Amino acid sequence: MKPRVSVVIPFYNCPYIEQALQSAISQSWQPYEIIVVDDGSTLHAERITPYLPYIHYLGKANGGTASALNHGIAHATGDYVVWLSSDDMFYRDKINNQVLFMEQNRLLISYTNFNYINGNSQAMELNAAAVFPNQLEYLRCFLYGNPINGCTVMFKREIFGAIGMFDEALPYTHDYDLWYRAILNGYAPVMLNQSLTAYRRHEGMGTLRHYDVIMAEAAATSARYHAPLSALIASMGG
Repeated sequence: MKPRVSVVIPFYNCPYIEQALQSAISQSWQPYEIIVVDDGSTLHAERITPYLPYIHYLGKANGGTASALNHGIAHATGDYVVWLSSDDMFYRDKINNQVLFMEQNRLLISYTNFNYINGNSQAMELNAAAVFPNQLEYLRCFLYGNPINGCTVMFKREIFGAIGMFDEALPYTHDYDLWYRAILNGYAPVMLNQSLTAYRRHEGMGTLRHYDVIMAEAAATSARYHAPLSALIASMGG
């Protein structure tokens, strides 16, 4: 039986939502369901209206991206779950290629390379993700930063029962925190080195507007897991 894929799109006042939705609907491997979680938006919700026949629309009070992701995942029924930010886009074969990679390698979590695009959807940088020569170098990177773009990740839905959901107390580094928990539970995300997501950099994105706060939160997250991850690396001969 063909695996079913749930696409979860957290949405909050984003003018690019139509492009995100169109990219999900146009996949060569059709999603089983597209779940849009409106996290208390006051702007741009009308852009979703033409797509209502094709999606599951869930409204909730504003609680942040982690809260919206958890709400969508809790309602997902697919075998796999992918996260798509409302200002980003999937390339047509994103789901197809990543599901095949997951199935062939029996993975519970994977991520991919990606391209940067600007506010006009023009490519700015291709294949922007770091590529590591070996597993030890990959794991060491987590001691200093987050090498994984969350919107490239695909999860086997069952993994959340093993490692928990996104930490809603972390407004910006809930993804970084989850990768740590995956690694320490023996489920390190595995890279498919294909650029399957277009990641948009624009003036309104939170990564730019809250940079200093994000860096402080990332440092605290890294410090929390530094000792157990260092011990794991040492046990591998690193």
